[in-house]
Amino acid sequence: MRRPQNHDPGGERRKRWCRRRGAEMLEFSLVFMPLMAMIGVTGDIAWSVFVKSTLQRAVRVGVRTGVTLTSGQMAQSACLTDTVKGIVQQNALGLLNGSAGLAKIKVNYFQPPLPNSTGAATDVSTQANGNTPGNIMQVKVLNFSLFPLLPRFYTWGQRDQNPFVFTVVSADKIEPSRNPPCIGTAP
Repeated sequence: MRRPQNHDPGGERRKRWCRRRGAEMLEFSLVFMPLMAMIGVTGDIAWSVFVKSTLQRAVRVGVRTGVTLTSGQMAQSACLTDTVKGIVQQNALGLLNGSAGLAKIKVNYFQPPLPNSTGAATDVSTQANGNTPGNIMQVKVLNFSLFPLLPRFYTWGQRDQNPFVFTVVSADKIEPSRNPPCIGTAP
């Protein structure tokens, strides 16, 4: 018995292969740029969410520590406002380093309105007894600028140079204490 031979008259198979030869490169180039753009946008969004979450956690830790501190738990001659700012700076994973980062951290104290009152809370940050138990401590990081990892293009030749700017805030009621620390300089 004889095997049938692969007979390709006129090299049709070879001609078809030659016509499709550059298709892979064309398809790759058409898919590569949109893929890179999507990866860049995803990376930028993930980075900004991570940074904002880190700063939000840092101010929450600062508030929680600040409302429970007493004079006996703090370093000698340290005041509450400076201690809370230092705690926020330590928990910010290096995002608020140096004096520029410390300047973005604000600590305010508010006296809540009387019960059954519709009045607003009173800012007592500049008073020596602003950190009285029952008052509200508010810690915030104001106007933190985060530049994108990749430049954003909206039209050909025009790049967006603007950073993401956000503010994170946390507040809690100062717990009763027999030995409240000094308030320091607020905000």
